[in-house]
Amino acid sequence: MWLYGEFVITNPMKLQAKQLQEELNSGRRVTLIDVRTPVEHEEMRIAGSRLMPLDRLDPAEVKAAAGAGQCVLICQSGKRAERAFEKLQAAGCGNLAILEGGVAAWESADLPLERSARKRLPLMRQVQLIIGVLALTGSILALTVNRNFALIPAFLGAGLTLAGSTGWCGLAILLSKMPWNKVECGGRKVTSCTV
Repeated sequence: MWLYGEFVITNPMKLQAKQLQEELNSGRRVTLIDVRTPVEHEEMRIAGSRLMPLDRLDPAEVKAAAGAGQCVLICQSGKRAERAFEKLQAAGCGNLAILEGGVAAWESADLPLERSARKRLPLMRQVQLIIGVLALTGSILALTVNRNFALIPAFLGAGLTLAGSTGWCGLAILLSKMPWNKVECGGRKVTSCTV
């Protein structure tokens, strides 16, 4: 338990993938809130999950969706779901849990996923490609043109360190807003939605 502003934050209840599957099969009221980006959600998702991206997460909407039942927060690996938990609990939402390991753990447990027929390069692969190309280019330029180009890979390394330690990746956020990463939501193309 720790403090977040004026609120006391308790450690979230974490459900294993198989536990969540049992809860869903039991007939109990369980609302699945997917806090990933629309592109990630479109690529693969747990059946019945509602998309509410972390950057637009509205506690009132979560409360309305969950009603009196349990609300399970889902992301790719669990990090964003933990941040969503903190935000929602600070806003007074209760009966929250996190799918430990996220969609990746669900997939590893061989549980069913809905998948899009449309194939896109996953957002994290786009990030890896851009960082790799920029780091390689900066290194080559530093060796052949001017050593000050070595600042490019150094900057990228700092960004990766920040992303790894906090779970926040500015490049991924920027890429999620690009036209090729937009998805249909309510009949219009968007980068984020709260269907």
